[in-house]
Amino acid sequence: MTAAEISRIAGVTRATVSNWRRRHVDFPAPSGGTDSSPLYGLEEVRAWLASRGQHTAATPSGELRTTLRLRERAGAGTPDLLLLVLAAARRPADDLTGLLALPDADLVKQANDAAAGVSDVVPDTDPVEFTAADATVLRALLLCVRDESAQTALGVLAERELEDSAASGAYRTPAPLADLLARLIPGSPARVLDPACGSGTLLTAAAARGARELYGQDSLPVQARRTAVGLTLTAGEGADVIVRTGDSLRTDAFPDLTVDAVLSNPPYGDRDWGHDELAYDSRWAYGFPPRAESELAWVQHALAHLKPGGHAVLLLPPATASRSSGRRIRAELIRSGALRAVAALPPGAAIPLHIGLQVWVLQRPEPARPAYQSVLFVDTVGEPSVPGRGGTRSGSVDWARVTEQILSAWTAYAEDPDGFEAQAGVARAVSVVDLLDEVVDVTPARQVRSSQADIDPQELAREAAAAREGLAAAVRTVAELAGTAPWGAAGDSARAWRTATVSDLARGGALKVLRAVPVSPRATAAEAEDAEAGADGGERPPVLTGGDIARGTGPTGQALDVQAEQMPEIAVGDVLVRNLVGGTGPVARVADEAEAGTLLGVGVHLFRPDPARLDPWFLLGFLSSEANLAGASTGSSSLHLSPGRLRVPLLPLAEQRRYGGAFRRVEALRKQARRAQDLAEETARLVSGGLTGGQLVPEQT
Repeated sequence: MTAAEISRIAGVTRATVSNWRRRHVDFPAPSGGTDSSPLYGLEEVRAWLASRGQHTAATPSGELRTTLRLRERAGAGTPDLLLLVLAAARRPADDLTGLLALPDADLVKQANDAAAGVSDVVPDTDPVEFTAADATVLRALLLCVRDESAQTALGVLAERELEDSAASGAYRTPAPLADLLARLIPGSPARVLDPACGSGTLLTAAAARGARELYGQDSLPVQARRTAVGLTLTAGEGADVIVRTGDSLRTDAFPDLTVDAVLSNPPYGDRDWGHDELAYDSRWAYGFPPRAESELAWVQHALAHLKPGGHAVLLLPPATASRSSGRRIRAELIRSGALRAVAALPPGAAIPLHIGLQVWVLQRPEPARPAYQSVLFVDTVGEPSVPGRGGTRSGSVDWARVTEQILSAWTAYAEDPDGFEAQAGVARAVSVVDLLDEVVDVTPARQVRSSQADIDPQELAREAAAAREGLAAAVRTVAELAGTAPWGAAGDSARAWRTATVSDLARGGALKVLRAVPVSPRATAAEAEDAEAGADGGERPPVLTGGDIARGTGPTGQALDVQAEQMPEIAVGDVLVRNLVGGTGPVARVADEAEAGTLLGVGVHLFRPDPARLDPWFLLGFLSSEANLAGASTGSSSLHLSPGRLRVPLLPLAEQRRYGGAFRRVEALRKQARRAQDLAEETARLVSGGLTGGQLVPEQT
């Protein structure tokens, strides 16, 4: 177990654990890990804590979480524990207390019998078989179910599974996104299918909306079992939960099933989806999907399971909307009225986080109803992130705003497709005739952009005027800063001075060089679920990244516990230099009050000067000079900084401050110049778009 885990079970801070390690010679020796991230034996730590009268402060769920981590490090998984959660949930608390009092051998036998008694929740899966080595985790699991809840225990088990790992190829759909997809189904569907159910997040959202018959299938047995157990616990009495294993495209477990709605986040980019053996399958009513179009196979699979008029909502990659190989199928979906809406999500909404996924809303055509004559497009890609969060996790998306924009547009369009009023830059209904061109591209950004004519001329004129006024003010500031130069010629020749390397200055105590210690991916994975569940009970400080320095923004990164332990806190006056010195944007900055207390990111070097010996702005100017950075960097296409090789002139502090004042003014000039450039681009964009869109007219000369 890590030092962070020791702090949890002991109910102390990490600093206290560090003090124990340094001050007590009898503190357990590391049993693994590295010098910077040692691992300790659980039983040895518990014995040491007990010898000092320090009893465990961990909650049952925390104890289960810790036990599972140790089990994972020993090479054991957690899937076989899922059925035991369901079995334990069906027993009264007194029965669980009795089980906890049994000897290990009897407990293991009872657990095997209990798991076998509920094995029918997912037929045709391998039976579980606990051994004596599992006794510790069995007790932790039963205690968690008894003292907290079965749902809590299931959530802890979910944290430990590999579904969010790139190696497994399976990813959890974020709860806010699952809720959005479920709410896009009109009315209250009673029967819902997810043919690639994963961990069951979408079916859980459907159950929360009132669905009573829940059908799921997944090719991974552990995922199917997880879905079945989770839905059985959450759907409540009267709900029918039927989950099967297998590949839905190749071996459909529900070939004759018709449902009110289909919700799915199917696998992407799968070229081995069954193209050769499924060539004559009856599901391809809109065209046989090419080998590279597995997503369109899932679309037609979903439509085939719908009753006439039923809806399907799928999460798909953006390439599905525009690839030339899928043009004919997209055309048939549009022509028949099966494709009702496409909504683009901002990057970070779901894995893969670097691209903006799309939501497709489909409806199985009703024989007696004419085909719809338009398709709704909604574009939320440009929506801002939640303030103070990074853009690498789904938590950075402003889900309230994205959900409101998509739902409001879809609701208004579904009620009156012909009377839908476009929302400039956000939503637009496009006629079938306009969509059926030579490319049949249903990318929302492309379709929404063409609604420029719907923008109010007066509003656009006001925006352009405001941008122009801001630009004029920024230009005046640049002129003021550049007008009085705090520098002059050094003389007939350049000034020369003695210099010292940063390494020399650090050895002499003039400054400290700090850097965040990279954490192993395994340790990061072991902490990721705690961050999602908020297990620490508090907000972590934001992290300043190299990208923040290059963009000139405040800290936007986030760190897990195990990462934060290795990240120094930034203080006022620290000089921050990004490790990758190439590219555009600033290379360095001096930390101010707004950044004090934030954490240093892995890609940034921190130089902390002794204020009695070094001026921070003087240090910034010389550390970030092009010649200095070039001489202290290695690499060809990407230049990586070697901070100890940077050189700094040896000048008296009073003279340093003179230079520092000049560098401070130069940085202010750069900042205002960048702001003026951004405002110039924005003004040009608004005016050019207004002129070409007809909202603005040029002045007469």
